[in-house]
Amino acid sequence: MSELSDEYELLSVEIGERADRVATVTIERPDARNALNGHVRSELKDAVTAADADDDVRVLVVTGSEESGAFVAGADVTEFRERGVVEQREASERPRIYETVDDASIPVIARINGHALGGGCELATACDVRIAQSGVKIGQPEINLGIIPGGGGTQRLPRLVGEGQAMKLILSGELVDAEEAQEIGLVDEVHDEDGLDERVDDLAGSMAAKSPIALEFAKKAIRASSRMGLEEGIEYEAELFAQLFATEDKDEGIEAFLEGRDPEFIGR
Repeated sequence: MSELSDEYELLSVEIGERADRVATVTIERPDARNALNGHVRSELKDAVTAADADDDVRVLVVTGSEESGAFVAGADVTEFRERGVVEQREASERPRIYETVDDASIPVIARINGHALGGGCELATACDVRIAQSGVKIGQPEINLGIIPGGGGTQRLPRLVGEGQAMKLILSGELVDAEEAQEIGLVDEVHDEDGLDERVDDLAGSMAAKSPIALEFAKKAIRASSRMGLEEGIEYEAELFAQLFATEDKDEGIEAFLEGRDPEFIGR
């Protein structure tokens, strides 16, 4: 039985629609182009946490509703109007949705089917893989409001695109289309509207067929590459690699390979 609820006000949840063991969380706030207000953030945190704890889910896809015309058009700026330093510090207490996505043990794919601006770009960069629809706009326009990215944009963006490109995007507030975003490494793939779902479904299904323990350890090791020194990271990878030799999934994977069949991983 799934632990993920479908009783959210501003989200919809599907499990198994794209592929077996793949959950899709769709933001449904079309009147504000999916802007991240407190309610959306709270429900997203709950849904991501539930998906991560659900044995029926091995991969999570995050996307925006088609009616919204956006992945996430940014933070809800109306919440900033009366907020002072103390209130903002309280609102920035971690873990926020960005850390919740980043810290998830399962792979998280951003299906960027519309504009991903400000907090939407930060949500996408907190995901593990970003697949964008051709023509969408992506960027960090906070500088135009006299502020800076506050959801990890100044930290995750340079790690993806390099310091120079991050400086250009953040200091100018300029937006890039999906094709340029792919060129600089901000998104991983770009597909037209007809091909977007096919690719997201294929990729998510391929990941979900793997050992969930190996997925978790691989994600931890890759994350460590930008957060540890090289020698420390290699040592960490070797330890994770060794730990997998205690799992039934490792035995199943090796036996299936030697027998020329598809493995059936059970997560133990």
